[in-house]
Amino acid sequence: MASAATDVCAADGVEKTRLLQCEEFASITGTDSAVAQCYLAENDWEMERALNSFFEADMESVFDVEFEEGTRKENDSTEMKRKSSEDPETSNKRLKKTETDCIDLTSEEPSGSSSTVSVVNGTAAQPVEEEADGKLSLLTWNVDGLDTLNLAERARGLCSYLALYTPDIVLLQEVVPPYIQYIRKRAVSYTIIEGGEEGYFTALMLKKSRVKFLKSEIIPYPMTQMMRNLLIAQVNFQGQELCLMTSHFESCKNQSNERMNQLQLMFRKMRETSENTTIIFGGDTNLRDTEVAKVGGLPAGVCDVWETLGREEHCRYTWDTKANGNKSVPYVSRCRFDRVYLRPAPQPHKMAVDHMVLVGQEKLQCGRYVSDHWGIYCTFST
Repeated sequence: MASAATDVCAADGVEKTRLLQCEEFASITGTDSAVAQCYLAENDWEMERALNSFFEADMESVFDVEFEEGTRKENDSTEMKRKSSEDPETSNKRLKKTETDCIDLTSEEPSGSSSTVSVVNGTAAQPVEEEADGKLSLLTWNVDGLDTLNLAERARGLCSYLALYTPDIVLLQEVVPPYIQYIRKRAVSYTIIEGGEEGYFTALMLKKSRVKFLKSEIIPYPMTQMMRNLLIAQVNFQGQELCLMTSHFESCKNQSNERMNQLQLMFRKMRETSENTTIIFGGDTNLRDTEVAKVGGLPAGVCDVWETLGREEHCRYTWDTKANGNKSVPYVSRCRFDRVYLRPAPQPHKMAVDHMVLVGQEKLQCGRYVSDHWGIYCTFST
């Protein structure tokens, strides 16, 4: 009992110290607590390193060039392709052809006035320390980078969640070039692998101190009309071989056949991977349960994390227009589009699902969420 009480006191002391550090950082840089938390966490809470990292980040040039020269050119071609195939369930007015599309993610005034270590609205949150050695943590999230409204604050919100949860692996979908450049500057403790260079694409992030990157490949979907592919990375986690996969399957009801083709291609890659390698897939699948059944269900040895953990209702819907108002739509749609699959290698390093929670369900100061999707945070034990 005495030891437990001591641990609690120590944790409280660390939190108070970090709150003060965030206040000091925000005061010096003229930012807010969310930005302060990102820089301090990424620099092991060393003030001097965090300040150097902040002042060396010349993001003005990155976003001026990327958005002015890149986004405008891509708006017509990329978004027109998406809109032409979207039905009312998933369509939205993402990109408006105005000068406000050119957003510098570092130029906005601080959006929060609180000095707490918080991801949203000044509400204090206990920082999440790195998982114990036997645990692997993962975050998968469609960040809706094509929606430019409040993009600066939403990108900072993502960084705050990364600092709060410190996941070993991050799988992102629907990122755009300026967004990934922003993440590169602020998530310096991660190795980042991109699934594309133009339009919008997926990305995979690996905590350098925990996960060793070996190699990666991009598998194109031959019949996609929406620039979709499968990003695969081979990594090593504490002596274990892992195969990580992420994708953004074809959207919309009328693309069901193509979506199932993409699912089958992904399953085939799973089967081709050595049984001594643990496979984790996470991404925005846009799947309906009937589609999974039509392709014959999950391959042998593969489990759906949500189903394995008991199909808990509070984790079911990752795209929920009833709870998430980022998309102004006149209907309610609740779908389990985002999914995580696990195929563990056999003993002695058999990985098991430990925990799952949805993240991003708190509004930012702008009144919107990080994305129209909730993120999925999972932990696995060995």
